[in-house]
Amino acid sequence: MEMKSKTLLILYATQTGNALDVAERIAREAERRACTVVIRSTDDYDANSLPAEDTVIFVVSTTGQGDTPDSMKVFWRFLLQRNLGSHWLEGIHYAVFGLGDSGYQKYNFVAKKLDKRLSDLGATAVVERGLGDDQHPSGYEAALDPWLSSLWSRLNEIKPHFFPKGPDFLVSNEELIGLPKFQVTYHNVDDIDSRLSTATDFKYLQMQIGRARSMSSGKVPHEKCKPDAFLKMVKNFPLTRASHEKDVRHFEFEFVSQVIKYEIGDVLEVLPSQSPAAVDSFIQRCNLDPESLITVHPREMENRHIDNNVNTLDVPIKLRTFVELTMDVTSASPRRYFFEVMSFFATAEHEKERLQYFASPEGRDDLYQYNQKERRTVLEVLEDFPSVQMPFEWFVQLAPPLKNRAFSISSSPLAHPTQVHLTVDVVSWTTPFKRKRQGLCSTWLASLDPEQSIYIPVWFHKGLLPPPPPSLPLIVIGPGTGCAPFRGFVEERAVQSQSSTIAPTLLFFGCRNENNDFLYRDFWFSHSENDGVLSEAKGGGFYAAFSRDQPQKVYVQHKMQEQSERIWNLLCEGAAIYVAGSSTKMPSDVMVAFEEIISKESGAPRESAVRWLRSLEKAGKYHVEAWS
Repeated sequence: MEMKSKTLLILYATQTGNALDVAERIAREAERRACTVVIRSTDDYDANSLPAEDTVIFVVSTTGQGDTPDSMKVFWRFLLQRNLGSHWLEGIHYAVFGLGDSGYQKYNFVAKKLDKRLSDLGATAVVERGLGDDQHPSGYEAALDPWLSSLWSRLNEIKPHFFPKGPDFLVSNEELIGLPKFQVTYHNVDDIDSRLSTATDFKYLQMQIGRARSMSSGKVPHEKCKPDAFLKMVKNFPLTRASHEKDVRHFEFEFVSQVIKYEIGDVLEVLPSQSPAAVDSFIQRCNLDPESLITVHPREMENRHIDNNVNTLDVPIKLRTFVELTMDVTSASPRRYFFEVMSFFATAEHEKERLQYFASPEGRDDLYQYNQKERRTVLEVLEDFPSVQMPFEWFVQLAPPLKNRAFSISSSPLAHPTQVHLTVDVVSWTTPFKRKRQGLCSTWLASLDPEQSIYIPVWFHKGLLPPPPPSLPLIVIGPGTGCAPFRGFVEERAVQSQSSTIAPTLLFFGCRNENNDFLYRDFWFSHSENDGVLSEAKGGGFYAAFSRDQPQKVYVQHKMQEQSERIWNLLCEGAAIYVAGSSTKMPSDVMVAFEEIISKESGAPRESAVRWLRSLEKAGKYHVEAWS
């Protein structure tokens, strides 16, 4: 009889790093139970080896509208092969934990379809799949805690060989904590930039950012560390009235390094700048030397992901620059494990006890109230626990990574060949304890003066809204800042109409008040007249819903119902549907409106309308880009 492996395999698929966090927590808990564990990204594992495993724990996130993370795409295609058969994974045990956001229509879709596919291939589930929800008051950990409890209990029953010291054995956290995953090396270098002495300003900045982010603990495999380009702001003006509760801005940027070719529907990622004073306060609180020259690398070199575009890991960088470019110490809240590790370095007993409580399952909800709900930053947490003196290596590992912020591009490169435009909601809110909070990137962008020469590092990515050919009729729905990509669509078609015939475009916009937050009012009206892209003369139309300007709330779906015949006629001509905006209820309400319109205008039952829309999705003619 073939001996089963005594190693528990954990496979994760992450887009932003959350699934890796969960996978590492599962690994830590397994090690506490004296279980040998191996943790791998799905793009670092040969799926053909699955039948040789004993038990596999999958941790997978769902991105966009039910999409697999980039790191899982090859793995998933392999699992979908028809020749694998229903007995391919017979005898293999598995468990799936998913990370998603119930604000999206296809909530935790990747975890659900992975669970079903593994079962179809003959594998046996250890426990029912767990589904973490970002919308839950305690985040995904609200589902993770009980799921893990069930997992260890069930594994003890059916797979006791994983736990050689018995079901009740637990290594203490103090014994297990060991060394941080990253090692910081300090260098004595007189001239850190001697190798870059001939570089231009942009080349220097690009190398500096690339060096720092290639060493970051938050680096995601295959993510580009060096920015694609640098932009300079040339326009910054509000789109909403000063008295309105929201501040939505229009930004225009020009390329100051190389010009990058982009398309309408693409996404621009911006690396935000942290408050220099806050960064200095963090460095001072941790008793660090900001001028120190450091390199950072993982202790386990075999698992190291190196960006081939940044061959600079051996070049030291100033500690302050590393913190400023890679560690979010001024806006993001740390995770629960941060509090657990802090407890080992607290010298005041009352602080140690409070940190241990926060790190426990019993203290999870209180930690949420203290930490996430108040959006406490790393710096603020440290100030609340003054006895904690933690080595810098632990901060490198545990501080939230400074993440790029993604925005839908609201311009057309045909209309603005050397520019990129963004439509940005400047985020601000008040916490339950009346603390004023602001979004890091949007607030920073809004504060920039176009007269200043601030170079903004950016990356370009494909979005979820592919650019339509001019011959394709369009029905687009973009309430609020969801109109941003469609401003680019309209600009593009306006340029194309000068040399060729373009298909009709119906655009539905929504906001609260006509006089307060009617974004790009003059732009839409100008293209709705004089044979413009949105004019009736061209078969188009522009329809705006103002939800708060009358006693009965009016949303985009109500305006769609008013134009049901026009929508149906365009759909019959092969129109594509594009939807962008808030992920809360809007995308599903719009989908329901389309179902009702199709059923009403065609005379077909509602079920047929649902199938019709599904066929549009499969044909790549129903696109949604939503955000929470």
